[in-house]
Amino acid sequence: MTDSVPPSEKIRILIVDDIVDTRENLRKLLQFEADIEVVAQASTGEEGLSLAKQHRPHVVLMDINMPGMDGIAASEAITKDVPATQVVMMSVQSDADYIRRSMLAGARYFLTKPFSGDELLTTLRRVYEHSRDAMARMPAAGLGQGDLLGAEPDSAGGQGKVVTVFSAKGGVGCSVLAANLAVALAQMGRNTVLLDANLYFGDMAVLLDVQGTRSIVDLAEAFEELDADMVRSVLTPHDSGLRVLLAPPRPEMGEMVTSEHLREIISYLRRECEYLIVDTITSLGDTMLTALDEADRILLIATPDIPCVKDTRLFFEVVDQLEYEREKTMLVLNQVDKNAGIRPEDIEKTMKQTVTASVPADPRTVMFSVNRGLPFVVREPGKAISEAVMQLAKQLREELRGSARDERERVAEPAGRPRLGRLFGSGSW
Repeated sequence: MTDSVPPSEKIRILIVDDIVDTRENLRKLLQFEADIEVVAQASTGEEGLSLAKQHRPHVVLMDINMPGMDGIAASEAITKDVPATQVVMMSVQSDADYIRRSMLAGARYFLTKPFSGDELLTTLRRVYEHSRDAMARMPAAGLGQGDLLGAEPDSAGGQGKVVTVFSAKGGVGCSVLAANLAVALAQMGRNTVLLDANLYFGDMAVLLDVQGTRSIVDLAEAFEELDADMVRSVLTPHDSGLRVLLAPPRPEMGEMVTSEHLREIISYLRRECEYLIVDTITSLGDTMLTALDEADRILLIATPDIPCVKDTRLFFEVVDQLEYEREKTMLVLNQVDKNAGIRPEDIEKTMKQTVTASVPADPRTVMFSVNRGLPFVVREPGKAISEAVMQLAKQLREELRGSARDERERVAEPAGRPRLGRLFGSGSW
């Protein structure tokens, strides 16, 4: 569970639900929390909107299905009229359409009934942080949600930070983490773009349930005429506010995107956002090496098992030979089970690298998320796995906020630092 807020300020909650027993049960659950205060209750969307304007709560717990003005319409109105107030949608339905509509209406998170007390409290305290930040940024009433989300960029000078997510071994959950991390940053109000650089079997369209008509191939085909407007037009929007550059629609089209294409596309994209998350494949060919070269931070994903530890250790040897600074790579353990596998401290000793974050194993939550195309950081924010990804997003922001873009050599043959072909005798690994 996240830390509670300072006792000097309580989290003000408005409960909106047409069922009396639900409202009362939520009130009873929250009344024992020293840092939380239920300021009002409403039985309709119309009443909820009126009370939100009156009390300006930090968080509204909103039921989605109500007579008259339903939760979707009420959330849209509250987001417009009381922009610093955050909405947490509640519903017994958890299908993709409900969650998509809720996010488009401005809801910050989605709780599926019945939910546990721990899930509720964790969500409320996390959402409060967003509300507090939004209120602090508001000089006066009248700012809309778009103004808030665009305020105080983390990256100065129009240069977004590139975070490349990579694993030395397949099957460790690299793409799932990349998708949820990107959504988490977008949920924090950061201008985020996700680039699916798995050029042959990219999964981001499925993991995020988006259907774009354009992909990175469109940019490669028009490479000579590439400009910022063209790059921007190819991005596919996600309900969280994230924008996605999709992988080629067919595997054979991946050959159309070269390392030169990717480098230039990343250069354009980093001007369009605060954070560019690049999902990759387990390969060290020219294209993937470009994604690593261009990164301000590499999130190296590993699982606590012997084969993956071995491959990850080898990758660190490659990092040293390619003359990357060690600080550029952040080691993240995924699928961590404290009752099985290798301890993080043992991995740190083997790698001579600090473990930045540990993401707990939760196969049920991940499987549901993958099969529904619903990021777990949105659908189940109170889960430990979601908490870990949100914390990783915060760590990344702290690492990258205000830092100057790293100076990196451009890859060239034969000059420059060693190429993989010279290290391993081939262009891929």
